[in-house]
Amino acid sequence: MEQCAYIGLGSNIGDRELKLLMAVAELGKLPQTRVTAVSPFYETEPVGGVPQDNFYNAAVRLNTELAPLELLERLKKLETEVFHRVPSERWGARSMDLDILLYGELVFDGAELAIPHPRLAERRFVLQPLSDIAPDLVHPILGKRIIELLTELTSPEKVVRI
Repeated sequence: MEQCAYIGLGSNIGDRELKLLMAVAELGKLPQTRVTAVSPFYETEPVGGVPQDNFYNAAVRLNTELAPLELLERLKKLETEVFHRVPSERWGARSMDLDILLYGELVFDGAELAIPHPRLAERRFVLQPLSDIAPDLVHPILGKRIIELLTELTSPEKVVRI
């Protein structure tokens, strides 16, 4: 059965804009999946305290028949095989980071995957692009719309539309 999933994209190594464009194209090639919305791109400050270059971030809406863990497996494969992501320190620099933010109204907490993304409501670099494509989408645990979460956020992160 087809589900609506939201994917967060981020890159801070190399040509960040090109990598986001490539990621959207690669997501569109996934089997039983189609891209139905793409947010504007944003330049964002890194979070987590690791010194590194700014990121470019975006959000994508997919309609997919892939199950959540299968979708995660495909995203990880894209990160490593297409974008040559190598393991690094937590919250370190990445050529491409693809995260499942939401998957329908699913609430799931497994060893490999948590949906909704556990830090979604705390991150301006996620909420801003997500609010551009789904402002009225309701967080399945918090019961608040994405635009409300963004408006209530007090984090000082700098997020600039490019």
